[in-house]
Amino acid sequence: GRGSAAGTGGDRLGALAEVVESAAARAGEAVLAVPEGERLVMLATDGGAAVAACVEYASALETGRPAPDPAGGDEDGLTVGLSAPSGPIAASAAYKQAEQALSVARRRGRVCVEHEHLAAGSVLPLLADDAVRAFADGLLRALRDHDATGRGDLVASLRAWLSRHGQWDAAAADLGVHRHTLRYRMRRVEEILGRSLDDPDVRMELWLALKTTSAE
Repeated sequence: GRGSAAGTGGDRLGALAEVVESAAARAGEAVLAVPEGERLVMLATDGGAAVAACVEYASALETGRPAPDPAGGDEDGLTVGLSAPSGPIAASAAYKQAEQALSVARRRGRVCVEHEHLAAGSVLPLLADDAVRAFADGLLRALRDHDATGRGDLVASLRAWLSRHGQWDAAAADLGVHRHTLRYRMRRVEEILGRSLDDPDVRMELWLALKTTSAE
């Protein structure tokens, strides 16, 4: 089945429920719809008429939806998050996936987002919020402060080294420096951050921080 979490402040939630339940009834499918505050949680057959009706209804709204208001969003509009297909035992996991998709849909000003598409696409759009940017800025600030003194180019060197997966000669050639110079710079990065570049988690966090802040 598919888990779906829909949130809205108006009559569109009731209209969506009617559309989905009618489609399920015509196709002879079972569908479970449970109101939860300002949300409607639904469990429907994957690939069936109910899910198709839900996506079609959301797509029609998306076409005529105005651009989202960055200050407050569209509180009266409909937002839908769809989980990936899952078995009946994994209903709780489907609910969590639907909630995650719903959260992303709200942040992006979208009407409908499917969890499967999040996994298939780039992770970078998911990092575009203030908390992640603050973390990235904090992680790189000490390196940028060092570079501002004119005593090296640690941020660019780190990016080149990470993009070359730690290959010294290739990264040094990209930067136009000797590999010993690059090795020295990476040691300085470790000293300033107090973290080891041998740790894959550290490398991942630094790479995501560089991507998130679009550092040059």
